[in-house]
Amino acid sequence: MGSGAGDFLKVLLRNFDILAGPVISLVYPLYASVRAIESKSPVDDQQWLTYWVLYSLITLFELTFAKLLEWIPLWPYAKLIVTCWLVLPYFSGAAYVYDHYVRPLFVNPQTINIWYVPRKKDVFTKPDDILTAAEKYIKENGTEAFENLIHRADNSKWAGSHHTMHDETY
Repeated sequence: MGSGAGDFLKVLLRNFDILAGPVISLVYPLYASVRAIESKSPVDDQQWLTYWVLYSLITLFELTFAKLLEWIPLWPYAKLIVTCWLVLPYFSGAAYVYDHYVRPLFVNPQTINIWYVPRKKDVFTKPDDILTAAEKYIKENGTEAFENLIHRADNSKWAGSHHTMHDETY
C-alpha cells in the first residue's frame, strides 16, 4: 500500500501544472468572486472583476496562438506563474495591472491612430485636388494613358465579381 501512495504522489507531482492550473485559475477565483459579491467592500470586487477580464484576455491569446504555444514547452508553467501572481491576495497582481495599465486607458482615454500616414504638403491640399492630379497626369502621360489607368482600376475593382460594371449598363 505504501508503494501505491508513493506512485500516486509521483503522478500528482508529475502532473502538478495540469492539476494546479484549473484550481488556481478557476476554482479559487470562482470561490473568491462569490465571497467578493457577498462582501460590502468594493476593493475585492475590483480585484476579481479585473482578474476575470485578464483571464479572458489570456484565454483569447491562447486560443489565437495555440499552434505557436504548442512549440513553447515552458508556456504552461509561465501561465501558471502569471496566474498565481494575478490571483493570490499576497501579490494582488490583477489590481496592479488594473491600476497601472487598464485604468489609465479608460480614465484618460487618448486616441491613437495607428493608420496615420502623413501627407505631403503640396499633394491633395484643396477639395478639387483629385481633378488637379488627373489633369497633371494627363498633361504628363496623355489622355490614352489616363484612360488605360482608369480601365485597369475598373478591372481590378470588379475582378472578383462575375460581371463588370459595363455588363450592367448594356
